[in-house]
Amino acid sequence: MADETLSLKEAAREAGVKPDTLRRWAKTGVIPELTNGSGDGWTRPAVAHARIVARLRERGHSLQEIREASRQGRLAYGFLEDLFAPGERRRTLADMSKETGLAEALLDRIWLGLGFPRSELDQLTEEDMQAARYIATVLEAGFPLVAFLQIVRVYGQALSRIAEAEVRLFHLYVHEPLMRDGVPGLEMAEEMQDLARDLLPLTSPIMDYVHQRYLQHFVEQDILGHMEVDLDEKEELGRVRVAIAFADLAGYTRYTEEAGEEEAVSTVERFIDAVSETLPDDARVVKTIGDEVMIVAQDVQALTDWAVGFQRLYRDRPTPRIGVNAGVVLYRDGDYFGREVNVAARVVARARGGEVIVTDSVVDAVRTSDWLRFEDIGSVKLKGLDQPRLLCRAQIEDED
Repeated sequence: MADETLSLKEAAREAGVKPDTLRRWAKTGVIPELTNGSGDGWTRPAVAHARIVARLRERGHSLQEIREASRQGRLAYGFLEDLFAPGERRRTLADMSKETGLAEALLDRIWLGLGFPRSELDQLTEEDMQAARYIATVLEAGFPLVAFLQIVRVYGQALSRIAEAEVRLFHLYVHEPLMRDGVPGLEMAEEMQDLARDLLPLTSPIMDYVHQRYLQHFVEQDILGHMEVDLDEKEELGRVRVAIAFADLAGYTRYTEEAGEEEAVSTVERFIDAVSETLPDDARVVKTIGDEVMIVAQDVQALTDWAVGFQRLYRDRPTPRIGVNAGVVLYRDGDYFGREVNVAARVVARARGGEVIVTDSVVDAVRTSDWLRFEDIGSVKLKGLDQPRLLCRAQIEDED
């Protein structure tokens, strides 16, 4: 609760230091005026600040450095961790295994798959135990373990990225502006806490809504995908037939040197936004690496139409280049792998700015197009691949 206070002894225990140390920090201004003035009136923000100071001391920072950082408001962000009740860490991996019936080795594998450090497996909270019970229920219901381990890795990677983005953006657009405005440290901490306390309850409902919408979308896409495979041929388990496109900005490295990093990053953001906002309904961005975007879709025709149309309409510099391939790929952990993915990545490297280069597999799939034409490039040896591939330049029919 916001008005809860702790005794000096309780505060020291939570901060992981001796009471005398904590009292000295308060008296010397290392911890700003966050107490009620008595030895037994430690507020929650004061205790959160004390934990931060303790960690900084462990890293070798002097009290003078910490005091100055507090004065400038650079440590105000750390007060937000008080909003996340950590719970008492009294449970162990053995306790978790006993309660869930899952082997310790399996729980260890799941824990690491989520991206959590192994060192915490013998310092578990009741929240950790409840999550393990949910996991045990899913597996007891008959969900395949091999699939669950992949989902766990996807959850860990996706949610850690979401959490990092939330923290980074809050820092950039809330904390830093307050520091630039010279807001006092305590006032800054209170403003940030109030805002975070209002926002945090909304994050889970928003993410749940987005999750449900995407589930609906991909269930529909999976039905269509199964129909196409059934009508064509049965693929091996874990393999799917898709169209893959890679798009990047030609000459981006040189552009970065000329325009500067900030402008180059803004250019990439505009490019990725333009790609995401114009894709056909069944296509999605799988990942971005620097200025490169990987796209996967079920409909080869629609993705190729998009690529050619995008090149005609996109007017910013540097100019994009796009490579498109189609074939059977391996799906693992929310990503796509295999030879056909590698081919698509190599094809885009052969394109020039403004071009769309496609493989023969794409040409075969869209031969009936009324508005596209394919200019034969010939059999091309692609880097890292043994066999050459027939490539074509995709263009609008009336283009020279």
